[in-house]
Amino acid sequence: MTKPIIQFENVSKRFGKVSAVDNVSLTINEGEFFSLLGPSGCGKTTLLRMLAGFEMPTEGRVMIDGKDMSTTAPNLRPVNMVFQSYAVFPHMTVLDNVAYGLKMDGVPGDERRRRAEEALELVKLGGFGPRKPDQMSGGQRQRVALARALVKKPRVLLLDEPLSALDAKLRDQMRTELTTLQEKVGITFIMVTHDQDEALAMATRCAVMNRGLLQQVASPSDLYEFPNSRFVADFIGSVNMFEGTLDVDEPDHAIINTKDVGPIYLDHGVTGATGTTVWAAVRPEKIEMHKRTDKPPKVEDAPEGYNVIAGVVKHLVYLGSETIFEVEINGGSLVKVVRPNLTRWDQEDFTWDEKVWLSFHACSPAVLLS
Repeated sequence: MTKPIIQFENVSKRFGKVSAVDNVSLTINEGEFFSLLGPSGCGKTTLLRMLAGFEMPTEGRVMIDGKDMSTTAPNLRPVNMVFQSYAVFPHMTVLDNVAYGLKMDGVPGDERRRRAEEALELVKLGGFGPRKPDQMSGGQRQRVALARALVKKPRVLLLDEPLSALDAKLRDQMRTELTTLQEKVGITFIMVTHDQDEALAMATRCAVMNRGLLQQVASPSDLYEFPNSRFVADFIGSVNMFEGTLDVDEPDHAIINTKDVGPIYLDHGVTGATGTTVWAAVRPEKIEMHKRTDKPPKVEDAPEGYNVIAGVVKHLVYLGSETIFEVEINGGSLVKVVRPNLTRWDQEDFTWDEKVWLSFHACSPAVLLS
């Protein structure tokens, strides 16, 4: 079994009367690529800084490898950090940047150089040692910062918004490189980000935070498909939220009665009290769009009259691989629909002000009680 390497035990951090982190308990296992995810000001960076030793917890303990490191100085912890700005030294060569930590540790010159060159090879920068940072691209400077952190062979590598300074295409490339690198070196990576796509693409598990509180810890797919609250469902990706009351709740099906979209049929039970207010969360890519005819489309796994909505296309955005539609339904609310463009003409199937039917499968909605 994988053993825990990081444990936050009832950790709180207050700045005056403001609680940046509020009674967080969290375990991170050895070898994980773990992401702390949440909006700005949610406490994720403060949690990372307490792990690095730059902040001390007001309450609770920060454990690394079973040892309480809550008050241990940063340089005495088996962790290293890649900062958002990379913080490479502009007056030093790339090789000297990477070897700097080893120099501070008193490692002899020949070994320093050998280990620094090995670290540069690891991040695909072999032969770049003599260059200065200002002679390199943003992605290359990020690799220098990674090599400098990895050269000391830490037990845990902390990444603070590591891709935020890169352009979109380079960001996609570095996602793949970082996950490949983490698998290769086997070091536990802990990344802070507010970018949901980044977390879903790279992490093996994510912790979603809001206002200093831990909301949900799960794999990327479970966060997306099985959120435990409206906040998590809305923060992770895009979602349509339909409010209603739970009218039927049986082991093999449930029915939610909503004002705007009519009755919603689910192919599973919800385990809630009849009459409870609930929200059915449906992702835009799980909604099908059909030309409006006199007869509504039939949903294969739902009885007739369920999970079908009449609407009018009010806005569309063509994104190449897909088109995003906003469809106005009864009551004036908008439903977002994502359609993949499977052929070169798919984007011409629907246009503005076109009357349509929307439908979704009985297994598509996630039912949320709060």
